Amino acid sequence: MSVPLLAATEAPALLALTKADILTDYRLGWESRHASLAGRREVFMGKAKFGIFGDGKELPQLAMARAFRAGDFRAGYYRDQTFMVAIGELTWEQYFAQLYATPDPEADPATAGRCMNGHFATRLLDEDGKFKNQAQAKNSSADISPTAGQMPRLVGLAYASKLYRQNPELRQFSDFSVNGNEIAFGTIGNASTSEGMFFEALNAAGVLQIPMLVSVWDDHYGISVPAEYQTTKQSISAMLAGLQREGEGQDGFEIYVVKGWDYPALLNTYQKAAAICRAAHVPVLLHVTEVTQPQGHSTSGSHERYKSKDRLSWEEQHDCLAKMREWLLSESIAGEDELAQIEKDAAATIKQARTAAWAAYFNPIQEERDEAVKVLNQLVADNGAEHQLAALVKELQTNVTPIRADIVRTLRKALRQVRGNRPSAGRRAAQRLLEECLANAADQYNSYLFSQSDEAVGNIEEVPAEYTPDAPQVDGREVLQACFTANFERDPRVLAFGEDVGFIGDVNQAFAGLQARFGDLRVTDTGIRECTIIGQGIGTALRGLRPIAEMQYLDYLLYGLQPLSDDLACLQYRTKGGQKAPLIVRTRGHRLEGVWHSGSPIQMILGAVRGVHLCVPRNMTQAAGFYNTLLRSDEPAIVIECLNGYRLKEKMPANVGEFTLPLGRAEVLRQGEDITVVTYGSMCRIVLDAAAQLAEVGISVEVLDVQTLLPFDTDQLIADSLRKTGRVLFTDEDVPGGATAYMMQQVVDNQNAYQLLDSAPRCLAAQAHRPPYGSDGDYFSKPSVEDVFDSVYEVMREVDPNQYPAIY
Repeated sequence: MSVPLLAATEAPALLALTKADILTDYRLGWESRHASLAGRREVFMGKAKFGIFGDGKELPQLAMARAFRAGDFRAGYYRDQTFMVAIGELTWEQYFAQLYATPDPEADPATAGRCMNGHFATRLLDEDGKFKNQAQAKNSSADISPTAGQMPRLVGLAYASKLYRQNPELRQFSDFSVNGNEIAFGTIGNASTSEGMFFEALNAAGVLQIPMLVSVWDDHYGISVPAEYQTTKQSISAMLAGLQREGEGQDGFEIYVVKGWDYPALLNTYQKAAAICRAAHVPVLLHVTEVTQPQGHSTSGSHERYKSKDRLSWEEQHDCLAKMREWLLSESIAGEDELAQIEKDAAATIKQARTAAWAAYFNPIQEERDEAVKVLNQLVADNGAEHQLAALVKELQTNVTPIRADIVRTLRKALRQVRGNRPSAGRRAAQRLLEECLANAADQYNSYLFSQSDEAVGNIEEVPAEYTPDAPQVDGREVLQACFTANFERDPRVLAFGEDVGFIGDVNQAFAGLQARFGDLRVTDTGIRECTIIGQGIGTALRGLRPIAEMQYLDYLLYGLQPLSDDLACLQYRTKGGQKAPLIVRTRGHRLEGVWHSGSPIQMILGAVRGVHLCVPRNMTQAAGFYNTLLRSDEPAIVIECLNGYRLKEKMPANVGEFTLPLGRAEVLRQGEDITVVTYGSMCRIVLDAAAQLAEVGISVEVLDVQTLLPFDTDQLIADSLRKTGRVLFTDEDVPGGATAYMMQQVVDNQNAYQLLDSAPRCLAAQAHRPPYGSDGDYFSKPSVEDVFDSVYEVMREVDPNQYPAIY
C-alpha cells in the first residue's frame, strides 16, 4: 500500500512499511495485551504464583523491535514481552511456560522455569556450553529483577561493540561482531531511573562513547509512588538535558522524547536513534512518555487504590492500542471490521498458546503423580491398609493440581510410615521412585550453578610451574606482570580495565608498561565507578571477550556487589546453562589498615557470590597460576591478591604464562603432628611464623593453605590432616563467624571430620569491628603471631596441662 502523505511526512520510517507490516504490529500488540490479561487471570486462578506484565508498553516495543538487528543485544526488564515476540525470540507458548515455572529449557528457553515471568533471555550457548554465532542472532542478555540492575551489564554489552570496531586484532572473531555495528538496547521503567546504577551507567556510556540506546518507559509511577517523588522536574529527559551533545562529533548523548501512543512518531524516533547510535557510536537516551499501565504494577495489587479517577480516565483514553486503532481508522489504513477481526484472532491465538503451555507443563506432572500413586498403592497392599498410609495416597490421588513437591513429600511420608517393617517389593519400588524424583529435581532445580562444559575450571589441564636452576628472585608484582604479559600475547580477547590500571599500570604496578605495549583499548583506565566496572566486565564477557575487571581494593567490592551477586553469580543458574560470562575480578586485600581499608569482608563475599569462584592466593606466583587457569576456562572468579606481598621476593617461573593451578586444592605448607591450622592469604605467613615459635615449646603444627574458598578443599586434605593431628584451628582476618565458621562448616559437614577430632575445633578471627588506622590498630584488631601462638597453645594445654603450663 502507499502510506498516506501526512503520516509519511511526520514519520519517514513509515515509508518502509507495507499495510501488512503495520497490521502485523497491531496484531502483535493485541496478542501481547491479551497475554497480559490472561496471565493475570492465571495467577488469580492459582495456576501461577505471581505475574508482572507489559501491558501499555506495546507500541514503543514494536517500534524498538523494528530498529533491532541481528547482532544487537538487549538488557532490559520484565515488561518487554512485546519486544521479545516481535523480534522472534519469544513465542506465546514460551511466555506462558515461564509463567507456570515449567522446568524445561525447551519450553522456557530463557530460564527453564527458574525466574518469574517477564525474565527474558536468548540461549547464547550450544549444548556443549560453547558460544553460538551472536553476529547472526538477535540477542538478549538474561534479565534480573533488581531495579536498574540491567544497567551495569548494558554498559559492557555496548563497550564490546567499541572494542570490536576499534581493535583490529578482534576482527577475526566474526561470530561475535561485524565491525562493532551492534547496538546494546536497554529498557527501564521511569521510577527505576532514580537508582544510582542508572546514573552511573549513563555517565560511563557518555565517557566511553559507546552504542548504548536506553529506552525509558514512563508511566509516571513506581508502583504507587508518582513521579513527583521520583524524579527532579518529573522528567528524566529534562533532568539529564546536560548530557545532550553540543553538535555532531562532540561527546555526549542524543536525547529524544516521544509519546508512547504515537505509532508513527515512535517508528521514526527509533529509526533515527538507532541510526546514529549504530553508525557513530553515540549513546542515546529515548524517553517514552505518556505510557499507561492498564493492569497496574503486578498481580500483587490494584492501581485503583492509588490512582485518581481522572488519572484512570486519562490512561483509558491514551491507551496505546486504542490510539493506534484511532490512527489506523483516521488514515484509512484499515476498516472497523478488519481491525475487529485482528483483535478477535489475537485473543484466540493467546487462548490456544495458554492452553498448550498449561498442558505441556501439567500433563507430565500428572503422569508422575499417577506413577507415584501406583507405586504407593502397592506399598499399601504390602503393609495393610493402615489409615494413615492409605490417606496419604488418597490425598495425592485426589489432588487436582499437584506439583512435584507433593509427589516427593508423599513418598517421603509414606516411607516414614513403614519404617521398621519388613522389606517388600512395594517399599523398594517407592524408594527407587523417590530417588528418581530427587535426581530429576536436582537437574530441574539445582543444576548449572557453574559451567558443565569442557572448559569448566575442573577440566583445565594442570601444568606445574617450572624453574630454571638460576631462576631470578623478583618482586611478586613482577611475576604477575610477566603472567599478564604472556596472556595478553597469547589471546587478543584478553583485556583489563579499572581505576589506575592503564597509564600507571595499577597502584601496585602489576600492569606497569602493559598499556604502552598493548594499547589503551586492552589496558584501560576507568573512572571511580565500581558498579559499572563489574557491569563492563559482565557485558564484554557475554560477548566473547576475556575481561579482567579491577577493583582497586577489596573493600571497594561493596560498590560492585549487586551486579556480582544478582547478575554474574547466578547467570549460568538462572539460564540453566544458556549464558555465561567468564569475568575475572582482580582485587587486593588482607592486612590493610584503617576503617575503610580493612580488606577482608570474606563472609559477605561468600554469602553473595555463590556461582563465582573465590581465589585467595598467599603470594603472586599462586595468583598467577589461578589467572592462567581462569583465562583458559569459561567460569567467573574473584582473585584477592595479598596487598603486602607485591614487594616480597619470589622465584620467577620459566613458564609464567603457562603453568596452571587447580582451583579447590589445598596445600600443606608445613608438616606437623599435634594440631592442624587452616588459613589462607596473608595469614599464611603469620601462621607459619607462629608455627615456628610453637615448635620451640614442643608443639608440632601442620599448616594448610586452602588457596580457594569457592571451591573448598576438594581433595579433603584437611580431613587427612585431622586423622593425624585430631585437632584444628581455623584462622583468618574476617569477622568472627565469617570465613572461619565457613571453613569449619565445610570440614565438619562435608568432610565428616567431627569423628576425627580429639579436641573441640576452634576459630580465630579478627575483631568484630573494622581495624583502626595505623600499625597498632592492625595488631590489636586482626590475628597476630602471638594470637595464633596463644590459641594453639591453649588447645594443647587442655590436652596436657602439665606439659603446657599456663603462660599468663
